Amino acid sequence: MSKKYEFVPGDEITIAPGRTVKRIRALVAIATLGIVPGDLGGYVESEANLAQVSGNAWVSGDAQVSGDAWVSGNAQVYGDAWVSGNAQVYGDARVSGNAQVSGNAWVSGNAQVYGDARVSGNAQVSGNAQVYGDARVSGNAWVSGNAWVSGNAQVSGNAQVSGNAQVSGNAQVSGNAQVYGDARVSGNAQVYGNAWVSGNAWVSGNAWVSGDAQVSGDARVSGNAQVSGNAQVSGNAWVSGDAQVSGRGLIFWASIVGTENGTLTVYNAKDDTLLVTRGCFSGTVDEFLAKSAKVHDDRIKREYQLLIEVAASRIEAALAETAKPEDADTAKSR
Repeated sequence: MSKKYEFVPGDEITIAPGRTVKRIRALVAIATLGIVPGDLGGYVESEANLAQVSGNAWVSGDAQVSGDAWVSGNAQVYGDAWVSGNAQVYGDARVSGNAQVSGNAWVSGNAQVYGDARVSGNAQVSGNAQVYGDARVSGNAWVSGNAWVSGNAQVSGNAQVSGNAQVSGNAQVSGNAQVYGDARVSGNAQVYGNAWVSGNAWVSGNAWVSGDAQVSGDARVSGNAQVSGNAQVSGNAWVSGDAQVSGRGLIFWASIVGTENGTLTVYNAKDDTLLVTRGCFSGTVDEFLAKSAKVHDDRIKREYQLLIEVAASRIEAALAETAKPEDADTAKSR
């Protein structure tokens, strides 16, 4: 087969002492890209950077591919994008804008990396995933499926973001954490350790989910809440404010309650008091019961009182089980 491109004499850029990238020019038509012989492309350091005789891979604009990086298949690198190191861009992947792919990173399938995004280390972006804005994907992280990572979000370590999940804002997903399904992690939220966020769950604000914690279903974790240890927040449970749920027993929720058949969530706060969320309400137990007394009939009011009593009993028992030995000894001596 004929070569796909040649180097344009004299059109080169020095990228390091003794190293240059050279402008390419098409020798054959690439119909799917609208390229005809003579069209100028981007810059590559050598023929080892861009497949010469197979596929429709192309580098255009002022994009640069250097080092041992490899662009193949039907992949495109364009705009002012850089692909360097041992990175690979293949399949129908696109790297554009001011994006950079470096290290041993792979971008494949129909994935797109654009804007000012960075993919580095051993990270992989595949499937129909998109990484854009100022987002960073590094370490051994994987972004796959239809997942999006955007804004200033960071995905690092061995973290995985997949399915239709979205990580945005200043959010961070790291360690061995997984975010998948239709989950959303946004704001300044952090998900790390071995934590999982899945289903339609949302983690936002300044919330942290860590350890072996799992947030799933239609659950919401927001505000300054911290969910850790082996805690599970699922169903329609909402955890917000200064919540500190560090184990399974430190949260209680009941659904199909109240006049709207909603979900009542009671959970531990950082000062070991109890907080309540129900619909748009978020506050202390006393504040919730006071409001309930004003707006509910006797039956609904009593049901909420009973549910909170059950929640308090369970959470108090869980706190006692997790108390430090010296705390337990002190409690017995009183």
